[in-house]
Amino acid sequence: MNRDSVTRQRSALADAGLDALISISPENVIYTTGFAVPSQPLMRWRHAAAVVTADGRSAMLAIDMEETTVRSDPEITNLRVYKEFVDDPMDKLAELLIALGLESKRIAIELDYLPAKDFVTLQGRLPGAKIVAGDAILTRLRQVKSPAEIDLLRFLSRITDSAIGETLKSARAGMSENELAGGLLTRLFGGGAENFKLMIIASGERSQYPNVGPTARALKAGDLIRMEIFGQKNGYLAGICRTAVVEGATAEQEKIWKNLIECKYLVMDMIKPGASCKEVYRKFLERFGALGFEPISFVGHGIGLALHEEPYLGRYGDETLREGMVVAIEPLVYIPGRFGMQNKDMLVVTKNGCELLSDRTNTDELLTVG
Repeated sequence: MNRDSVTRQRSALADAGLDALISISPENVIYTTGFAVPSQPLMRWRHAAAVVTADGRSAMLAIDMEETTVRSDPEITNLRVYKEFVDDPMDKLAELLIALGLESKRIAIELDYLPAKDFVTLQGRLPGAKIVAGDAILTRLRQVKSPAEIDLLRFLSRITDSAIGETLKSARAGMSENELAGGLLTRLFGGGAENFKLMIIASGERSQYPNVGPTARALKAGDLIRMEIFGQKNGYLAGICRTAVVEGATAEQEKIWKNLIECKYLVMDMIKPGASCKEVYRKFLERFGALGFEPISFVGHGIGLALHEEPYLGRYGDETLREGMVVAIEPLVYIPGRFGMQNKDMLVVTKNGCELLSDRTNTDELLTVG
């Protein structure tokens, strides 16, 4: 088990007057145990669960297909296994909770993730228990990263940034987006990533589309290339985006890029413990507004075990930044019918400001390739 996470959850349980907290989403099972069950994110019915009690005990539920993999982690010592196609995982989870003496206690679980039929089964097996939503507790706890989490995200940020930067520098007119994708993945995995999510490679007229993958489209002189990917290791993610131009930018594109990088540094200067997320966004709008384009509703967001986490640096909500939070900031422009430009960096909130984690590619000037 992840001892730091268990300690944090135990404290949160005491504050909330709860007896146990059950993580059941892939992200929070990793957060609690420090271990990623490989097939859990791929097949939703293959439940895994991690239980932390108010007195500091912990246990885990996993499917028989993954038993040997889970048992390979020496930190997971109390494991209950259910048989696929034979057992109902909620029956086995109930048995585990009863074995922990929780059958008539106050238990929090991720109700945003747990299917309704599984909740009904679990409640039916534990009629004396009070089962409540625990999602907000886990969301809050995950906002501030431990030193080990920050070290991992720093590593991921650097290898992801390097992979994107080196791939863009290799781009030439006539190459396809798919060829760039192959080079990007080779570099990302060669750098030490275990997986990735949401690869975006959008060139020319396709650069205006926010979340599109690579195609056979061939690069041409004058094309912008937006390249983004989330490198992944141990379940954690670092999201980086860079923009390049093939053989030379227009004056308009240079002007837009200059504004986006000014926005980057303005936001970085404001990020520190105690800063208002809404105020950071308001100041960003003042600078970005000079371009005359419609902004998205946020300029940054938390990141870690999910692509987007709280807090958002945006117009909705108003959280306060705390030391140890990791955020991705992404000034961007999408001009319908024309092109898009974007720069995305990873930052950690430090005692007196912030640290740029994605520091391998110089973005001060628009990257020219080919």
